[in-house]
Amino acid sequence: MAGLGRNELLKELATHGYNVGFGAKKSFASYDIISKVPGCISLVGLIIGVGQLAYPNSPFNTGVSTVLVIASIIGMAMAPFNNDKENYNQRGVEMTRLFNKLRRLYLKVQGSSSASFEAEEREMESIMNQYYDITMSNQIFGSDWYAHYKFFRQMQIDWIDEQKRFKFWKDKVPTSFIWFIIVIILAIPSWVYIFKGELPFVS
Repeated sequence: MAGLGRNELLKELATHGYNVGFGAKKSFASYDIISKVPGCISLVGLIIGVGQLAYPNSPFNTGVSTVLVIASIIGMAMAPFNNDKENYNQRGVEMTRLFNKLRRLYLKVQGSSSASFEAEEREMESIMNQYYDITMSNQIFGSDWYAHYKFFRQMQIDWIDEQKRFKFWKDKVPTSFIWFIIVIILAIPSWVYIFKGELPFVS
């Protein structure tokens, strides 16, 4: 990678900054989901259970119970990730440090009038090697979507946006999330029709 000019190096640093920053937020997202979702499921299930005791003849009890069972299955599916929970948090912290190093290096190169950036290139490569050593490919379902929110809403990414020029629908909204919502919208009436023989909201 030796011989990159100033503008090329800035673009390279911004690309790596995006990858490292998003990786950090993805690890934090996995940590948050593993830590909070099972507890939220239990709390909401308890509250709804009390409501069902208070109103045992509610016409929605069967549907609500079905949703609670599905939520419980989701909580059980998260159990294997619990052993790595702190590891996700630690990796997120380490990646955030690397992200900050890349940002400082970017600003250094941006403000430099030097014609050669071989030392900066070597530093960038060293930072990325550290990132590759600690990155975790096994992330929990939904962490990618949550990471988009955490990255674009909680992280200082102006220096990356200078080079990447992020677009809302193209970059900030995950395409897989949009398709997931579409599938859920289509699956609900299909589910009701299969088990009840009628479409919801159709009399």
